[in-house]
Amino acid sequence: MLVLASTSPYRRELLQRLRLPFRTARPEVDERPLPGEAPAALALRLAKAKAQAVALRHPDSWVIGSDQVAELDGRPLGKPGGREGAVAQLTAMSGKAVAFHTTVCLQGPGRALVAADRTVVRLRRLTAEEIGRYVDAEQPFDCAGSFKCEGLGITLFDAIESTDPTALVGLPLIALSRLLREAGFTLP
Repeated sequence: MLVLASTSPYRRELLQRLRLPFRTARPEVDERPLPGEAPAALALRLAKAKAQAVALRHPDSWVIGSDQVAELDGRPLGKPGGREGAVAQLTAMSGKAVAFHTTVCLQGPGRALVAADRTVVRLRRLTAEEIGRYVDAEQPFDCAGSFKCEGLGITLFDAIESTDPTALVGLPLIALSRLLREAGFTLP
């Protein structure tokens, strides 16, 4: 059995692309960064913690834990939570490069497999009016970085540098597919 340690609709939609049966479970993990914790290290720690927390409740299953942390100027960006936060994040990110660290952990009976992805998004210079129109149209309040690249958010970018376009949405399917094959799952 495969279990996705997430209630994120974005991760669930991505995992459905692999056409493997799976269930979802809430991981119940404290996602606050530790003092001085680098964004990439935070993504790694949380992906492992989510997989381990759910694996304790499903010891005979393979559990997928994933986490993504956006980094601007060396600092992590969380989810904006509302309009004001989204406008502030997009204003701070305007004209800059933002790194997205996405880690996936496949926790199975007696072993854990881990992979990480780093995607860099270069935002174009945005006006206050563009930011307001975008935030009102898409309401990206539950997304790190305050945009949905799979939607209208793509219009905010100058470029994306990535080895796995699904990582930016929250679950790196190229890396996860490799881990699943290593664990014995059959994929095309």
